[in-house]
Amino acid sequence: MLDLSEQRPFAQGYNRFCYEHPRDVTRCLKIVRPENMTARFQRQSAVKQLLGKNRLNDNTQELIAHNQRAIKQLIARGHEDLVWAHLPKFYGRVKTSLGDANESELIRCRDGRIAPTLERLIKEQGLTPGLNKGIDEFLGWLNQTKILTRNLLPHNLVVCDRFSTPCLFLVDGLGAPAVPQALDTIPGWSSRYIKRKIARFRKRLAWEQNDQDLTWEDFQGLR
Repeated sequence: MLDLSEQRPFAQGYNRFCYEHPRDVTRCLKIVRPENMTARFQRQSAVKQLLGKNRLNDNTQELIAHNQRAIKQLIARGHEDLVWAHLPKFYGRVKTSLGDANESELIRCRDGRIAPTLERLIKEQGLTPGLNKGIDEFLGWLNQTKILTRNLLPHNLVVCDRFSTPCLFLVDGLGAPAVPQALDTIPGWSSRYIKRKIARFRKRLAWEQNDQDLTWEDFQGLR
């Protein structure tokens, strides 16, 4: 069991805490916040509650996402490097003093700092030519691999400077909901699904830069 009692998370979302691995600085540990998972479950309708609480466990959903058809096929065909070109390498589930954790590669910059989010860089410097090139390469990778994701959000993408151009890694939001995942076997369906996700992401990037003080919901209504 990994002892995290002396550590603080380096990042946190509504659903999970992120810790540096206490024995390996190249790895990250994601731990679910059970109180928030319970709160999400209680807000749902009685019908959705019949589906169980485990579907709201982001670590469980991430394990399922890494077993999606596109990833399994790429690895089986010897294209494992292509899978991890824009995803942190995934090592599965481990025990910690704070509960079960998902263990994955911790993306760092050239100087050793933990890679910043795309959201942060957009706020600090806007969409530079380098960032735009990195975004285009990431979206091209999605189209090439047919790896399914949920809605692409700038705070779920980090940017690494260890390559010739900024390289984006999806650190959260991998996988699709159950129904879209099941439809993945239909020819051409995944391409259409990814096209919709990319279009929504482009719109989200435009909103991140807008100076009209509009909410994301209001901004979507204008487009």
